[in-house]
Amino acid sequence: MEEDKRWALISEVGGDTGYLEELADVLKRHFHLICLREFLQNPALHGPKVQVLFIWKFLPEAEPSLLRSLPALLLVASGGVGVDHLDVPFINGLGVKVANTPGVVSDSTADHAMALLLASARKILDGHQIAVDPKTTHLPQRLMGVEVTRATLGIVGMGDIGYKIAQRSKGFEMKILYHNRTRRTGAAERATGAEFCRRLDDLLKRSDFVVIAVKLTADTTGLIGRRELSLMKPTATLVNVSRGLVVDQDALVEALRSGRIGAAALDVTHPEPLPRDHPLLGLPNVLITPHMGISTNATATAIVEKMLENGLAAVKGLPVPDEVKLQ
Repeated sequence: MEEDKRWALISEVGGDTGYLEELADVLKRHFHLICLREFLQNPALHGPKVQVLFIWKFLPEAEPSLLRSLPALLLVASGGVGVDHLDVPFINGLGVKVANTPGVVSDSTADHAMALLLASARKILDGHQIAVDPKTTHLPQRLMGVEVTRATLGIVGMGDIGYKIAQRSKGFEMKILYHNRTRRTGAAERATGAEFCRRLDDLLKRSDFVVIAVKLTADTTGLIGRRELSLMKPTATLVNVSRGLVVDQDALVEALRSGRIGAAALDVTHPEPLPRDHPLLGLPNVLITPHMGISTNATATAIVEKMLENGLAAVKGLPVPDEVKLQ
């Protein structure tokens, strides 16, 4: 019933960073929603009512000042897998739980990784621009791409997303290498035909395409730097669908300009978006998409439904299904 609904804080509905109307409607089934702009007009009035903070596309930012203005807060529910944008120990220290939405983002992110790999390898964007250019009178023969079928793919991070990338790559008869903190089971390796590389260096040296699918942690920040890029083949392509900070972008610019590697296809950068004068934006061998790996209607709906499930559990005093627990 309407009077039984609890209150939740969100960024906004509509606009470039807010919820689509149909996604906000999912949350409205069980929560009264208050947008950040309205909340900030009178925090003293609204703060004591809010029990869940729903974060979509990293907004609202879970800043200490905002969190401290929510004395009844029970849960910070973030859409997506990564929680590097959240200070989980600080939030937990306030007596507030944190939840993410694992699993539901894996298929769309793996799809997007393959889309980036294929589009970069076959110069899809360049071909489109030639095909629609009003000045085009003939089709050039110089637009030669890189063969994907039977190429060697190195996957850095063989979690759920990495594993699904391997599954998709098998259809292209690719030789699949992977590097991970822990080795996958023999059954998982046989199912994908993936070969474990204990040393990241070995994977980088052997791969035609390197796909980064790790979580951003202290250990993975700057994981791919000058030394790592220098180990890659000069024809290799780096694909990143994890977080921008996993790659040293200055080193990447140098490697791309000098021909140390062949190309890069990125769904993530740091910051997002990049400054309009950033050198990555002007390089012909770079393809960038605006962090849209989870941007499908089905996945977005599944994420919000997971956020709702976690939020309802928190306000009912039940175990939060996807609570992020520090090890």
